[in-house]
Amino acid sequence: MQTFDHGGGVRSVAVPIPDNPLGHTLVYVVDTDRGPVLVDTGWDDPESWGTLAEGLAACGTSVREVHGVVITHHHPDHHGLSGKVREASGAWVAMHAADAAIVRRTRGTGPERWFSYMTAKLTAAGAPEEHVAPLRTAHPRALPGLSPALPDREIVPGELLDLPGRRLRAIWTPGHTPGHVCLHLEEHHPAGLPGHGRLFSGDHLLPEITPHIGLYEDPGDATVTDPLGDYLDSLERVGRLTPAEVLPAHQHTFTGAPARVRELLAHHEQRLTGLLTLLAEPLTPWQLAERMEWNRPWSDIPHGSRNIAVSEAEAHLRRLVKLGRAEAVPGTGPVTYVAV
Repeated sequence: MQTFDHGGGVRSVAVPIPDNPLGHTLVYVVDTDRGPVLVDTGWDDPESWGTLAEGLAACGTSVREVHGVVITHHHPDHHGLSGKVREASGAWVAMHAADAAIVRRTRGTGPERWFSYMTAKLTAAGAPEEHVAPLRTAHPRALPGLSPALPDREIVPGELLDLPGRRLRAIWTPGHTPGHVCLHLEEHHPAGLPGHGRLFSGDHLLPEITPHIGLYEDPGDATVTDPLGDYLDSLERVGRLTPAEVLPAHQHTFTGAPARVRELLAHHEQRLTGLLTLLAEPLTPWQLAERMEWNRPWSDIPHGSRNIAVSEAEAHLRRLVKLGRAEAVPGTGPVTYVAV
């Protein structure tokens, strides 16, 4: 169990993520005049729960004393333990409305409906039958985490959260999820580093990882979203904050937020340019994902991660279409795209 003291009444606990190369989620413990407030909670797993409880004890508090929980986004390695924390302490749980809507939809969706939705999405993206087939016969227990805790407070972008004795302002940063938020602690850095406060960045801004750009769509809503465009816009918004230090949910804290923002903007521009080269010939989102550069060869990417990769490819395709740099080929099914 690892805890870190970041000064100024802010600590963190490294809560493990089972069987995940990320290793852990950094759950931040912020002292307030009414008790500790957590930024994220970690994965819903007995080992993770035990680590969180031990970590809070090492920070001089306990789960029972938690006053509130602020969730950067709905992913299970961030929101998974929120319900247990609330049950143990009576704490409130706050989340942006867009991610709260996903939580409500998830709770109301049976595993069979989810598998049908994923089958249809992947088929439309051009996935081969051998990839889709396991989803048709998957056991409902193969899909954990369908009952995440419903938040009882809404995070309103631009407003200060109700943390007595603290100034913590919500910054809406969609892209990784539609309702992802960063949290700007508007206080002088305890070590006197130059900049404007500190930023709890969730998964939006990480020191060495490029966050996944996800598609989270209501099956009953035909709106075509542009999550990559949203992410790039919100990256620039965060860069203009110039925080003295960034406290991310994974890896480690770091300084130089504007420089990291520039790196990520350049990365996505390079990726979009590379995709235009691939789209010299018509390709489905699946075919594009097969040809994109990942952190390992396509043949070594497991089934679930391929679904994520196809989602990322489609997010980039949507950005290219919106910019007028690619278009769908009429009459194709599954739909193929080509550079303009």
